[in-house]
Amino acid sequence: MSAPAPSQEDRAHSTAASSETNRGRGPTAPKDRILSLDVLRGFALLGILVINIWVFALPSVVLTNPTLYGDFSGLNYAAWFVSHVFFEQKFITLFTLLFGAGVVLFMESKQQNGQPARRLHFRRGFWLLVIGMAHAYLLWHGDILVAYALCGFVVVFLYSWRPRRLFIVGLVMFSIPSLLYLLGGVGYLLADAATQAEIETNVLAGFGVEQGGLDAEIAAYQGSWLEQIEYRLPIVIGLQTVGFLLETFWFSAGLMLIGMALYKWGVLSNQRSTAFYRRLFVGAGAIGLTLVLSGVWYREVVGWETTQLLLLARQFNYWGAPLLALAYVAGIMLLCRAAADGYIATGLSAVGKTAFSNYLLQTVVATTLFYGHGLGLFGTLERIELLAVVVLIWAVQIPLSVAWVNRYRFGPIEWLWRTLTYGERQPLRLDS
Repeated sequence: MSAPAPSQEDRAHSTAASSETNRGRGPTAPKDRILSLDVLRGFALLGILVINIWVFALPSVVLTNPTLYGDFSGLNYAAWFVSHVFFEQKFITLFTLLFGAGVVLFMESKQQNGQPARRLHFRRGFWLLVIGMAHAYLLWHGDILVAYALCGFVVVFLYSWRPRRLFIVGLVMFSIPSLLYLLGGVGYLLADAATQAEIETNVLAGFGVEQGGLDAEIAAYQGSWLEQIEYRLPIVIGLQTVGFLLETFWFSAGLMLIGMALYKWGVLSNQRSTAFYRRLFVGAGAIGLTLVLSGVWYREVVGWETTQLLLLARQFNYWGAPLLALAYVAGIMLLCRAAADGYIATGLSAVGKTAFSNYLLQTVVATTLFYGHGLGLFGTLERIELLAVVVLIWAVQIPLSVAWVNRYRFGPIEWLWRTLTYGERQPLRLDS
């Protein structure tokens, strides 16, 4: 039998208890955390790796057109298909929704405790930005921490809005990159054949497909750490400037606002009815899956032409992914009700409580495997083999996280982040 949703009175008692426990300058105590948010965060963090492994291990063009590098048949096609349909953009969407929810939770808890909420939020965001910059420039260009910090500086001013307003504004912001790509796609379709051919050539050149660009990328990441930094530098600068202003800001900040609305509506904290989550799982899942599969069909129809994939085919997944992400939310909420103390929820919750540390751990492990300062396997493994690597990393992260949270209040990076945010050393061990 499903556990009943907590009542408003239960939530009030929980908030009061949390306020009493946390009065002062410290962060939220482990016992006052919301289980569903931790389980969702762990689920999202693990799922992100399925797509990030492509960025760690293969030339960047495969994110747009997987046919341009490596075998794309049999098990390798199946690996791409499963990853694209069920993982690509779905888990980064979940992670971003949760970041928005976390902003509301953080601000409200600090205000209830009489702490300077906004000042602490900006200190928290500043240190997130510092860690993210080091991560992006020194280790891996696929960093999301910088974007989250910068977007967090903006969305915090809107967190007190009513959820309906947050949802609408977030949806409008989220739609802007889609609209820009769609306009580009329409212009491409209206152009004559010669112009289309020229655009396709330029797009391929931009991804380094022609004139040895892929070989140069592989050589750089199989090279020394300094060679990696030299190759990575212009990529990171581009992503954090033009890429951020035209796409990442609107995508991330929009989803954060939607996450705030979903949290205030009780969707992310398991406050809605079981029937609601069942309907959400079936309805959002069916529509989202239909859109994503239509995108796969469209890719085949246009013969995997890179420009069409970039501008038009991605539209199906762009809009299907948030719907599938909502279906995943519903599934996790139902899991938390049916088996809150089960192995799956416990493992995911442990990963979620240490998500910051686990995110950076994934980078350290993956770059050691694929980059030249480690084993130098960049560009050498097939897609099905990369999925096996993902499973192996999960097999390390999950039990390691469970063992850690059984002994410590926070993950090691979470502890450092909180210590820097509050300006005083935080207790780490559970018995301290």
